[in-house]
Amino acid sequence: MAMTAFTPAITRSKEIFAEKSTQVVLKLVPDISEGKQANRKFFATFVSSVGILGLIMLLFINTLLAQDAFELSHLKLEAKMVSDQKEAIAREIDRKSSPEALAHAATVLGMKQSDTPIFLNLNQVTPVLRRSKNG
Repeated sequence: MAMTAFTPAITRSKEIFAEKSTQVVLKLVPDISEGKQANRKFFATFVSSVGILGLIMLLFINTLLAQDAFELSHLKLEAKMVSDQKEAIAREIDRKSSPEALAHAATVLGMKQSDTPIFLNLNQVTPVLRRSKNG
C-alpha cells in the first residue's frame, strides 16, 4: 500500500483534530448565557448612580464647610463687638477716675477744697501715744 492511499484519512484526521481542539479551547471559556451577561445599560446606570452619589456627597460637604465659615465670621464679628465694648468701658472708667471728675464729685458731695493742704510723710517715724485706761 502506498502512502497516497492514506492521504484522505490523514486529511480527515487533521480536520477532526482541529475541530476537537477548538472544542477543548472553547470549553476553557465558560458559556455565558444571555440572561447573565451584564449589558451596557446596566453599566451606564451603575456609573451614573455612583457619579450622582459622589456629587451629592460633595455638595453636602461643601454646604457644611460654608455653614462653618458663616458661623466663624459671625463669631469674629461678635468678638470685635465685645472688644469694642471692653474698650468703651475702660475709657469710661478712665474718665470717671480722672482728677477733674473726682474733684467735681467731691464738690457735689459737699466737700471743700483745703486752703492749706497737709501731706503725710510715711517715711517719718512718729511716736505712738498710749492712752491710759482711766481716760
